[in-house]
Amino acid sequence: MHRTAAIISQGDEIVIGQTLDTNSKWIAARLLDRGIVPLEHVSLPDDRAAIASALMRLAARVDLILCSGGLGPTADDLTRFALCDASDDTLREDADALAQIAAWFASRGRAMNELNKVQAQRPSRAAFLPNEFGTAPGIRTRIGLCDVFCLPGPPRELAPMFDRLVTPLLQPDPSRTVRVRVLHTIGLGESEIASRFRDAPGGNLMARDRSPLIGTTASNSVVSCRIRYEGPLSAGEADQLIARDEAAIRALISEAIFGEDEETLASVIVRTLRERAQTITTIESCTGGMVASQLTDIAGASDVLRTGWVTYANEVKTREVGVPDSLFKDSAESKAPGAVSAEVATAMAQGGLQSANADYAIAITGIAGPSGGTLDKPVGTVFVALASRSHAPDVRRFAFTGDRSAIREWSARAALATLWLNLSNRRGVRLLRQV
Repeated sequence: MHRTAAIISQGDEIVIGQTLDTNSKWIAARLLDRGIVPLEHVSLPDDRAAIASALMRLAARVDLILCSGGLGPTADDLTRFALCDASDDTLREDADALAQIAAWFASRGRAMNELNKVQAQRPSRAAFLPNEFGTAPGIRTRIGLCDVFCLPGPPRELAPMFDRLVTPLLQPDPSRTVRVRVLHTIGLGESEIASRFRDAPGGNLMARDRSPLIGTTASNSVVSCRIRYEGPLSAGEADQLIARDEAAIRALISEAIFGEDEETLASVIVRTLRERAQTITTIESCTGGMVASQLTDIAGASDVLRTGWVTYANEVKTREVGVPDSLFKDSAESKAPGAVSAEVATAMAQGGLQSANADYAIAITGIAGPSGGTLDKPVGTVFVALASRSHAPDVRRFAFTGDRSAIREWSARAALATLWLNLSNRRGVRLLRQV
């Protein structure tokens, strides 16, 4: 029976920060959906002894281990060897796995490299999990009483293998229910939300001895409120408790909630625009297309995104979306506001709105750094303007901090948030870092 789990992500690139581990988050969510509670996420380097040690330690603590990575054909792919060390087993070549790998190469008109033969090796007491999307079969085995599933690292291979091969083998405790609901907010800081929850009419919603448990997580300008029940109640009873707490949260911070569970600002915006048969265009300077990219990450974006401009140079702002040249150059009568200003952001949005014939246009101009700041406009100064066919422009100034990457990410999020506030008739709500 699988009540608890641990998730291991392997690879030097993950440990030293060159690659972001998204597999652990994805796997954890799938396990919770099935009532299995992850107790640990462990990131390990390509070190055979370290992997074997972690497997043995975790196998003594949890019922289930999910590993990602380390199943490739090169010298730093050590999962199969560490599994043998942890389970006192030896490697053997699996003929079916070898045939599958050879067939994968043949289907692409390529000969299998000799190095790939190692991928057909598994601990003798283990079983292979076929991989239709790559050359690395998964491995299923046991260490003591703990079930272990090892999957390849690339998400495009891991996800379908988990859903098709691992999920049917999971054995959650039928007497225990786990339910999670997440509400995503923007415009309120984490401390403000915690303060409102603390002073809730029915008592502190974030008390650690209550059930369901309620917690918050902040990422850039989004604060997510998580409601989690874990206990012996039936699924229906647990859902009632989750619904009760969700209603209490909505009563306290309804003005800031934009989505639920897997929804993002971009997905909510695309869905809303599609439902209204409306369109958007983007005009970006310092973000270099990040807003358009986030929108096009969402299926169905082609129904709502008309076009997008990256107007980095001033002359491009003028040529492409008609920003008056006078806004960049001082005249004898007045000093020009400059490229990073409310006036230029507004002109970018209005020009893009007309040129694209869209219902909304969002524009961003700012100083992402590390240089270019002044006393009046330090690094992190960003202007976001939204133009629409139904309202006056909504122009906001922000003061972001952090490195260049962080400022650009904050800016893109602020642009999406400004658009969402307008779509939801909440133009008066101020956003974090807005000045």
